[in-house]
Amino acid sequence: MAAKVHIQKLKLTGFRNYAKLSLDLDQRHVVLVGDNGAGKTNLMEAVSLLTPGRGMRRAPYGDLIKAGADPASGFSIFASLEGMTGPADIGTGVDGGEEGGSRRVRINGAPARTSDDLLDHLRLLWLTPAMDGLFTGSAGDRRRFLDRLVLSVDPAHGGRALNYERAMRSRNRLLSEGRADPAWLDGLEAQMTELGVAMAMARNEVVSLLSDLIESNTSHSVFPAATVRLEGFLEDEAHGSASDMEAAFATMLETGRRRDAAAGRTLSGPHRSDLIVHHRAKGMPAALSSTGEQKALLIGIVLGHAQLVRAMTGHAPILLLDEIAAHLDEGRRAALFDLIEALECQAFMTGTDAQMFASLGARGQIFTVADGQVTAYKDEPGTRDPGNDKPAD
Repeated sequence: MAAKVHIQKLKLTGFRNYAKLSLDLDQRHVVLVGDNGAGKTNLMEAVSLLTPGRGMRRAPYGDLIKAGADPASGFSIFASLEGMTGPADIGTGVDGGEEGGSRRVRINGAPARTSDDLLDHLRLLWLTPAMDGLFTGSAGDRRRFLDRLVLSVDPAHGGRALNYERAMRSRNRLLSEGRADPAWLDGLEAQMTELGVAMAMARNEVVSLLSDLIESNTSHSVFPAATVRLEGFLEDEAHGSASDMEAAFATMLETGRRRDAAAGRTLSGPHRSDLIVHHRAKGMPAALSSTGEQKALLIGIVLGHAQLVRAMTGHAPILLLDEIAAHLDEGRRAALFDLIEALECQAFMTGTDAQMFASLGARGQIFTVADGQVTAYKDEPGTRDPGNDKPAD
């Protein structure tokens, strides 16, 4: 394995409740403890923006600018890290403005072509309390979750999805306006066919690999194994050739024009796919499992996918685990920390009580978060090695 990907310095300016923060880190896991509303999740959200997309909360950029600050001042996030290609300095932020301005990305001091360039340096996976209802929520939420998993092993997936959505919106507009010029529609549908099938095949591959990995972990995992599959788009053709899938999708689009015009939207395509999850041992849909079982299933999927990223890229992703220990008993917490350590990754974790992380020991750096300030945690006797404390600016 190459050197562990980890953030060494994190700087925030004008972000959420942080006017200015500079935090020095090492390769160990980062634990943020403090009261609810202190800013723990805000700090993790900042880290989540060091990858393409809108981060773990999907908030408008204008909402990320510190309350009370001049909106034109925007915000900035900077990280110095040991990355997938070696040491790197990466940063992102917005210049402000009425809608929060446009996002900019810099890598080693130079403007990046797109935010996708960040994926050359690190991959990020996260698990938040808002995701606890993933299995009972909308198919759209599960698609976004799945696409985040795909993006972490296939950086081109995000661009394909974006271009597919653009072509689909143009097709919908032509159909709704009654300007169904066959040549225009043929061109848009050709784009949708190629991009949509590429998206579906990437999703299918990740789901298949993840399912195999979960199967191999079943006998020694403390978290219940999940069965995962896709439905809603070309399941019967999923194991065929790309050309067969493209032909089937092209027929769907052409024959569905009148129906889609009446509906005002495209009713067939990868944008209708759903991730179906079952509790393997019980043979029960995850949506019908208990709240605790759903949480455990989700943890198992995220950890399994982190293993997959490590196997496929040679580098484990950085994990952002918000309130991860709150609903786990002591045995499962200890097992979770051991599994994270075995991944050879850096994990950021939050909680209201430092004692929840006692079994992590010296493998973690613990910081106290209060009112937008981050300071080294003052050890209770016996919780961890006091020599590991160091101040944060």
